[in-house]
Amino acid sequence: MNYNEIGIQAIQDGKTEEAVQAFTKAIEEEPENPLGYINFGHVLTSMEETERAERFFQKAITLDETSATAYYGLANLYFNAERYDEALKLYEKAVQYQLKGADAHFMIGKCLERLGQTKLALPYLQRAVELDENDVAARMSYGVTLASMELFELAEPQFIKVLELQPDHSDAHYNLGVLYAVSTNRTEDAMHHLEQAFTLDEENEMARYAYDMIKTNLQ
Repeated sequence: MNYNEIGIQAIQDGKTEEAVQAFTKAIEEEPENPLGYINFGHVLTSMEETERAERFFQKAITLDETSATAYYGLANLYFNAERYDEALKLYEKAVQYQLKGADAHFMIGKCLERLGQTKLALPYLQRAVELDENDVAARMSYGVTLASMELFELAEPQFIKVLELQPDHSDAHYNLGVLYAVSTNRTEDAMHHLEQAFTLDEENEMARYAYDMIKTNLQ
């Protein structure tokens, strides 16, 4: 009986207690297998038991120093705790040990962004988008970073692509509206996207303010 598979199915079914029981049995059955500890760490993370989750991920790493998923799980804990320097090193380890997908690259970019190293973040966000063209969060971050560096011609298609993937994305409308307002003479387009932004999200006061300011200047 594969208790790790049973536990994963329990998580998918929203049965947290059953998942905990299954992963406990997986660890008891194979105490030298890091997978059970990693899975248990993920469950504990979902339960916001971060200190216990940290210990399980660390145990998995002691059993297998090349476990990319263990590094990634532990990195997520540290990122959420705003321990960005530590998280960054662990995400880099995850990439080093061939974690599949775009997530680790995206999170390296986010760590660097939070640490104020925007230029260093850019290639990681770009790589995340290359690895998963439909990752809305990665593409938004990439576009915002490009725009913050005044690379408006490169940022524009990122926001447009986000809106193709998710037409009701308020932040994409907002950023595209601001881009058109500051970098081109496309005032009507700017107002359209800003209006869309605060229509979709009534709490987007920045979009409303920018829209009103442009409208006032036109009168």
